[in-house]
Amino acid sequence: MSRGRGLSVSTTAATVWGRAEQQDFRARVRGCLLGGAIGDALGAGVARLPVEAIRELHGADGLTDLAPAHGRRGAVTYATQLGLFTVDGLIRAQVRRDTGAWHPPTDLHRAYLRWAATQRDWGPDERRKDNGWLAAQEWLYTRRDPPRACLTGLGDEVLGTLAAPKNPAARDAGALVRSAPFGLLVGWEPHLVCQLAVECATQTHGHPAAYLAAGAYAVVVHGVARGLDVESAVRGALAQLPERPGHEPVAAALERAVAAVREGVPTPDRIASLGDTDGEAAQDALGIAVYCALVAEDVPHGLRLAVNHDGPSEVTGALAGALLGALHGETALPPAWLAELEGRSTLLELADDFALEMTQGPALHGPSAASPGWLARYPRG
Repeated sequence: MSRGRGLSVSTTAATVWGRAEQQDFRARVRGCLLGGAIGDALGAGVARLPVEAIRELHGADGLTDLAPAHGRRGAVTYATQLGLFTVDGLIRAQVRRDTGAWHPPTDLHRAYLRWAATQRDWGPDERRKDNGWLAAQEWLYTRRDPPRACLTGLGDEVLGTLAAPKNPAARDAGALVRSAPFGLLVGWEPHLVCQLAVECATQTHGHPAAYLAAGAYAVVVHGVARGLDVESAVRGALAQLPERPGHEPVAAALERAVAAVREGVPTPDRIASLGDTDGEAAQDALGIAVYCALVAEDVPHGLRLAVNHDGPSEVTGALAGALLGALHGETALPPAWLAELEGRSTLLELADDFALEMTQGPALHGPSAASPGWLARYPRG
């Protein structure tokens, strides 16, 4: 994905989508974005509380329903905000390609800079003609506990790269948690999905464990979005790692998650055994989320497992929710939690736009003609 490398034909060839395939894809995209947001909102109510404190507040079974966070039930955090801008950037990359420009990491970086503006501005700046419709959503203009590395990495307009990453010591999950949408590029080959997620992660998180966790997670989502079961998708992600320096902690976390499935009934103690940092480090958050998706009886069960532990429950909830949503589709999501989800209409609209772009892009824009409405939403900039 680096400049000068060139992309495989498999990322660019037109795909013929039948009606059933389009409907299935849209359901998985909706499931991924909404599921991630539900997990984020569920975990936000107990973020970084010890499991003993969660039980004291919510009973012996821990948190089983949405709890107030950021002034309301169903509030989302930076994890959902950044995930939305990942999707926006991926759509913009496709639209801008008509101009002859094709460097998706740059388009994602511009999208993340638009997110960074929501963290410092009072509201949308109408003078910025390249904002498009997502950056005009006023509800996004609030700071919801983003990691320091996300703010500092996007504090200037310099693009972090593998050769010169931002925040080389940053190991938290701030890049990982925004990476599920890369996995929805189902027409791409897994190694290109991994590469794009890795390159975009280095824009804020330069430690190999952080950016390789983002790449591995994107490949897991990619696998289930293509119809694989979770374990097969994890094996596909593991296959992408050996040639990448510094991959060992990420590979070990995934292997532990798969092995733990066969060790007995899932409990907070078993989840705690999946890493050394209670999910604070990116590879441990990845392992917890994958484990919860592997053992989940259904989406609510998997999400409750993902948030009832020590550590960043909003992160592991968002990761598990996006993975389960991509696996099962939107109809598997708990309707009572959906009903209270902050930003649901924006999430749905963006999910449908992404599905429309990926399946019907040539009908929306091309080198010689384009839908004015589509370019107003996603300016070529």
